[in-house]
Amino acid sequence: DQLTVSTTSGRMHGKIGDTYPSVRQFLGIPYAQPPLGDLRWAAPEPLWQPDARIAATEYTPQCMQVAGDAPTIYNQELADPKNQEFLEEIGVSEDCLTLSVYAPSVNRTKSESLPVLIWVHGGGWQGGGESLGQIPTQWIDRTPTHIVVKIKYRLNIFGFPGGVRALKDWNLGYLDQRLAVEWVRDNIAAFGGDPSRITLWGESAGAGSVDAHTYAWPKDPIAKGVIQASNPPIIATWGDRTGMNFSGVAANLGCHGEDQLACMRKVPAMDIANALPEPGNSAALFYPTVDDKVVFANRSERILSGKIAKIPTIIGTNKNEGIGNIAYDLNGANQTAAHEMLLTAFFCPITAIIKARQKSNLLTYRFLYSGNFTNLSPKPWMGAYHGAEISMLFGTHPNFRGNSTKLQYETSHAMQDAWVAFARDPGRGLEREDWKSYDDLGEGSVRDFGDGVAVRNVSVAGIEGECD
Repeated sequence: DQLTVSTTSGRMHGKIGDTYPSVRQFLGIPYAQPPLGDLRWAAPEPLWQPDARIAATEYTPQCMQVAGDAPTIYNQELADPKNQEFLEEIGVSEDCLTLSVYAPSVNRTKSESLPVLIWVHGGGWQGGGESLGQIPTQWIDRTPTHIVVKIKYRLNIFGFPGGVRALKDWNLGYLDQRLAVEWVRDNIAAFGGDPSRITLWGESAGAGSVDAHTYAWPKDPIAKGVIQASNPPIIATWGDRTGMNFSGVAANLGCHGEDQLACMRKVPAMDIANALPEPGNSAALFYPTVDDKVVFANRSERILSGKIAKIPTIIGTNKNEGIGNIAYDLNGANQTAAHEMLLTAFFCPITAIIKARQKSNLLTYRFLYSGNFTNLSPKPWMGAYHGAEISMLFGTHPNFRGNSTKLQYETSHAMQDAWVAFARDPGRGLEREDWKSYDDLGEGSVRDFGDGVAVRNVSVAGIEGECD
């Protein structure tokens, strides 16, 4: 029975949906002990319950979320009622350390085991986890040659409490991710996957996360390749090393002094979430924090001194990345401010990291996503905003605001095929797609998707010049 799979977390009973009967879905598989009670703010504990029987047929709650209500293009232009309803239905819980596996049905795959893409969601380390736009059934139905695993990890104060002296670990969300990747390594063969061909792929905070893995576990990243879309390198070390932010929230909840941590472990999770300041109205307070174990400050230096996993990496940005991250304006956000934000938060810091990789002879591919499609960018000035490429990869772009154009499908397919080619063979797969590795002097060493044609090779020397 292809829908029953034995894992270290139990026997999983998956499902096949009506719309894409060629894709097996195993939803909400627990990969760690629930992080409750004394395990709140502790490193995740592995789960060993091979005899349990689990119906892996429904989405499980997202981790505790913090969302700002300041107006952005996301809540003003892009909020989707169907997605809101879906998220309200699954809800949130502190017991959220689950992952979902999407694999082609057995009769559609040849006997070879398939490459695996592990998706690490974005959301500023504050929110995210599930979204109707991030379900890969359409993609796997189109090319049943890979497996996608989506993982959830603790967020905001629950995952990144900062430098609390009483805590052994400050970056629990990253430790959750690592345990999930270990679970995939140990179990994915049972789903038809190849544990020796795992690629870590993330967008925004998810890209910052998969990037962090390469510094935190340089000798054994488990993954053979990494894809970083729109990594905000600056924010990835914004955490508070003093522990003051944690103490401030604790004090507001009546937890003080020596017993602060023990007291905070007894406060209901919802009360803690409600006590957090909203990002957007003020900076969120809880981010990955430099602990020199998992998170490091000086990434370019670490690359140059070889303290990084030496695995091929795709790194890219969207053409109008800054537009989602500045004050929203009904008439079209200020494009000058948006361009400035693109350069300072994304493009220039990423360029510095790519150049350090190049000096260290680490294989790097660079992309730019430029698509401006009406059903993803309802206002033409939005263009390729932060996150716009996600539904192009998952293949969900026609699901929300009307039909996709021919160019949009072609662009989506070109991106999907490149990601799968990379997952299949990170070292050489993209050369076969005519995607050259990055060379800062090379004309055409950046892959541009969706700018009038599905794909072309361009030079970014012009924009890079603005970084110096």
